Formats: sequence, structure tokens, C-alpha cells
Amino acid sequence: MRQKLISAVAGEILARSARRVAVDGVDGAGKTHFADELAAELTGRGAAVIRASVDGFHQPRELRHRRGRGSPEGYYRDSYDYPRLIGLLLAPLGPGGTRRFVRAVYDVHNEKPVHQSPERAAPGSILVLDGIFTHRDELARHWDYSVWLEVPFETSIPRGAARGYGDPDPEAKFNRRYVEGQRLYLTECDPRSRATAVVDNTDLANPVRVR
Repeated sequence: MRQKLISAVAGEILARSARRVAVDGVDGAGKTHFADELAAELTGRGAAVIRASVDGFHQPRELRHRRGRGSPEGYYRDSYDYPRLIGLLLAPLGPGGTRRFVRAVYDVHNEKPVHQSPERAAPGSILVLDGIFTHRDELARHWDYSVWLEVPFETSIPRGAARGYGDPDPEAKFNRRYVEGQRLYLTECDPRSRATAVVDNTDLANPVRVR
């Protein structure tokens, strides 16, 4: 069932000649795996795919935490360098773009900048980018196709914790920054309504197309 859904989404992307695709969802929604599978399906159909993540455009720690280490608003507003994401990746791959792009500017795990030489996209290349907050106002207009993975925090937070990210309790103090920051996003941007496709990814083996 999962492969059938991935195949259907890939077919829609190709039918629309979409060049920039986002896979959005809360932390632990399964964005990376979904985007990887989607990219593999598109590649298998002969498309040239550029795989990237918003995580490659983190801000340095001093900017991410300038409102306080535990600030939900800081998580939502300060985590990523959106001007560079747009200027170095999304705009170059969009209409009239140069096709010269970089996939990342910052290594958040080692807290250091990444210096990549620009790559040149082949004509007709499809960008598949995963990451939280990708239906924000400043990003939404850049997507030709987007997916919202719908997963409740009661499922997504324990799923993330199982990979070594924090406490499995969504209401735990450790998770307040992340859960409340994402609730700000859900309230301000309503990504579900902005997405091209909505997928209930609560059951990873059996995702359900909602829209």
C-alpha cells in the first residue's frame, strides 16, 4: 500500500512537470523516509532528482537560541536561514533560475558552516526537499508540488524519541520548545490547507491519502 501511494504521488509530480517538491510534517512524521522513497521512485521513472533537506540550512546555534534555549517561538522563527535556502537552492531551480545551486550551508550536528561548490542542475531536474516549516509564507510560493504528512504528536514524538531524540512524552518539558513551536506553525500557516497532497502517515506501513 505504501509503494502504491508513493507511485501515485510521483505520477502526479511528473504529470504536472513539477520541478520543486516539498515534503512537510511535524518532527517524527516520517518526512525523510517519504522523501527518499519519492526520490527513488522518480529516479526509477527516468527523472533527474536533486535530494536535499531544510536541515542543511540551519542557523548557527547562537541565532537559533537567541530567544532562549527552550523558546518555542525561537524554534519556529529562528531555526533556519530562509533567505539562503531561497537564494541558493529554491530560486536557482525555479522558473528563470540559473540552475546553479547548493544543497547545504550549515552542519548542525557539528555546528559549523558548510562550504560547497555550486552544482549545476540538468534541465528538467526535480528537487525533492524534506523538512519542517516548509509551508511558511516565505517558502510556500516556491513549491510546484508539496506533501503534508499528517501525524499526531502522540505518535510523532515517541517515534522521534525511538531514534534517540528526546523524551517520548509530547508534554515533557524537554519537548516544549519543539511541540509548541510546531503548534505555532500549524496555527499561523495551516500547512495542511496549503499542501498539494495530504497523507496520514500515522501507520508507516499503511499511509492513507487524505487529499
